[in-house]
Amino acid sequence: MDEQLIEADVICEHKTDSSIIPIRFRIVNNQGENQIFNVKKYRQAPKLGTYKTKDGVFVSNQTEVFECQVEILGIKKMVRLYYEPEKDKRWFLGIN
Repeated sequence: MDEQLIEADVICEHKTDSSIIPIRFRIVNNQGENQIFNVKKYRQAPKLGTYKTKDGVFVSNQTEVFECQVEILGIKKMVRLYYEPEKDKRWFLGIN
């Protein structure tokens, strides 16, 4: 993955078809405090082989990419969550 990513703790729903739905995530801000965000809407990005996302992150067919709508200080914003199930099973939040 890339240095533009922040490690995230993610609560997600695991469906019977083995797909996952991100529900909430937590990151540690620059002051060392936990920030929690609820996912209002999400869309799983299609797998297009190896490419660079809008965040500048190189992903492959093994990377799960979720475009999520969250509310930050009352403003709706789209963010991307990245998950590498085959590699290290960690979640990351992409930063533009």
